[in-house]
Amino acid sequence: MDLISGRPFWPLRNGLIASYPALESSVACEVVVLGAGITGALVAWHLAEAGVNVVVVDQRDVATGSTAASTCLLQYEVDTPLRHLVQQVGTDHAVRAYRVCRAGLEAIARIDRKLGRGHGFQRTESLQGASRQAHVPGLQREVALRRLHGFDVEWWSRAHLARESSLPYAGALLARDAAQIDAHRFTHSLLRAAAARGTRIHDRTRIVRRGSSRRGIALHTDQGHVIRARHLVVATGYETAPYLADALTSLVGTFALVTEPRADFPGWPGDRLIWETARPYVYLRRTDDGRAIIGGYDEASCNPRLRAKLLPRKTGLLARRFRQLLPESQCEVAYAWAGMFAETPDGLPYIGVHPRVPHTFFALGYGGNGITFSVVAAEIIRDLVCEGRSRDAELFRFDRNGAP
Repeated sequence: MDLISGRPFWPLRNGLIASYPALESSVACEVVVLGAGITGALVAWHLAEAGVNVVVVDQRDVATGSTAASTCLLQYEVDTPLRHLVQQVGTDHAVRAYRVCRAGLEAIARIDRKLGRGHGFQRTESLQGASRQAHVPGLQREVALRRLHGFDVEWWSRAHLARESSLPYAGALLARDAAQIDAHRFTHSLLRAAAARGTRIHDRTRIVRRGSSRRGIALHTDQGHVIRARHLVVATGYETAPYLADALTSLVGTFALVTEPRADFPGWPGDRLIWETARPYVYLRRTDDGRAIIGGYDEASCNPRLRAKLLPRKTGLLARRFRQLLPESQCEVAYAWAGMFAETPDGLPYIGVHPRVPHTFFALGYGGNGITFSVVAAEIIRDLVCEGRSRDAELFRFDRNGAP
C-alpha cells in the first residue's frame, strides 16, 4: 500500500540514519516482528531488553512508512472523549484505558532518557479548544469527569484564552500531561539499541507467505528464505489485511504541513499542543528547530490517488486555518504531506491475540495517538511473551466491541 503522499518532514531533516541488510538466508528465532516503524521498534526493544531472541523484518527501509508521516504529538487522550468512552465501554474500562495511555507517556520519557535523548522529546501541555459555543458544555463536563478520576486538567474560559493567546475558541480544556517527539529518530535509536542486544534487523525483505503449525510460525520471503519463530508480532500498521481478515477499522487520509523556522509564533499559547473539538479537527505543535506543524482535515475513504490529488488543496486549507488561529504569525510552508490512519469504533487500539490467528500478537495502534498506543502495545506484548499474561491486555482485546 502507498502510505504517504508529498514530502514528509522528518526523513528530509534527519537523512538516512541507518540501513540494514535484506535477509539472505533462512533463520530461526523466538519472536519475529513484522514492521520496522515506531511500533515494531518499540516491541523489538522491549523484547530485546527482556532477553528474547528477536528478528525484525520490513518490506521498506526502516521508519519510512507511516512513521515518517507522523506529526508525533504524544497525548493520553484518545479521539473518543472520556465521557463518551464511558458510555461505550463502562467507567472502569474507560478510565483504566486513559490511565494506561497516560502511563505510556511516562514510559516514552524513560526510554528517551535511557537511549540518550536526542529525539526531540519535550514534555508540554495540551490545549483542546471548543470550536463552537455549543461545544462548551460538553468540554466542561469532560474537565469535571477527568478531575473526578485524578487527571490534571483545568478549564480555560474565552477570556483566559484571550490573555494567553490569539486562539478564537469559546473555551478550552487544558491537560497537563502531554509531550512531543521525533518518531523517526526515536525509531532508529530503538532499533540500534535492540541490535546491540542481539536483535537481527532486515529491511527491504518482503514476506509473501505465512504458515503455522503447533510449534510456531514460518514466514516465507520473496527470495525463498524462511523465518521460523515461536511467535509472530504483526506491527504493520495499516497494512495488516494479509494477517487479519476482519475489517475492524476504517482507513482515513490525513494531511499536514510544516513551516519554515521562525524565531517565534506570536499568539501561540507557550509551547502547548493545540487541537479542537470540531470534526474533522486540526492540531498544531512546534518543533525543536523552530518550526510549526499543523495537521488534520482528514478525508474518509481516501485512496492513495485521491489523497495525492487532494494534497495541494488541503495544504492551502491548513495554511488558512493556521492564519485564522494565529493571525500575527507567518505560515511559510516548507513541506507538506499526507498519510493514512485508521479509526476504531471506540477510538482504542487493538492489541494482543486474535482467536483465529495462532501464535500471533497484534500491535495495532489505530487512532489519533498511535505512538502512545505503540508503547502500551510493546509493554503488553512483552508481558504476554515472557509471562503469558498482561493485566492491561483485556482493555484492547479484539472482541471488546462484539467483533469475532
